[in-house]
Amino acid sequence: MLKALHLQKTYRQGPKALTVLKDVSLEVKRSEMLSIVGPSGAGKSTLLHILGGLDTPTHGEVFVDGARLTTMDERRQAAIRNKMFGFVFQFYHLLREFTALENVMLPGCVGRGSQGVSDVRKKAEGLLDFLGLSQRLKHRPSELSGGEQQRVAVARALINDPEILFCDEPTGNLDFESGRHIQELLMRLNKEKGTTVVLVTHSPELAHGSHRTLKIFDGRLVTG
Repeated sequence: MLKALHLQKTYRQGPKALTVLKDVSLEVKRSEMLSIVGPSGAGKSTLLHILGGLDTPTHGEVFVDGARLTTMDERRQAAIRNKMFGFVFQFYHLLREFTALENVMLPGCVGRGSQGVSDVRKKAEGLLDFLGLSQRLKHRPSELSGGEQQRVAVARALINDPEILFCDEPTGNLDFESGRHIQELLMRLNKEKGTTVVLVTHSPELAHGSHRTLKIFDGRLVTG
């Protein structure tokens, strides 16, 4: 479903160059839950962002269902990110001025205009209810706990029924109990809905619950 070939990412600052990914190749199967682990600064998040089309490699290619993501124009990439991918980040990235419900609805309303907004609202309400947040629809992020904000972020990522869910340290900013709830949720989505999950994590528990774990060290894939 997702394939990366010989990825390299180099950042340049004047005459200096820092290569954070070094010839990384991997494949992700449909309905697989894959964890990417490694020390801080190893290149995990950079790899995830490239796989999800949020960043471009210096060299190498990414393919989604056989289509070359890395050579698509920005408009087509954006459409794939909106419809096929979902993203969950460590720091939630919720819009402060929006309520929980509005944050979840936003990706579902992109490109729809005024048509279908009521359907998006109903779906967002259903997702938040599923995640135990039916009483928090009108609360803004500042009125929610860290665990609640992350559940809102998960609901937002699911609003367009993504085939692949990319998670960058989804439990890294949470207490143990909230982290456990997010772990159980991701495993449930994978098992019951068949959602492909690719996640970066420092959590041994979260990695242990995956089908497969890849380790990156110093920009290189060292296990797979």
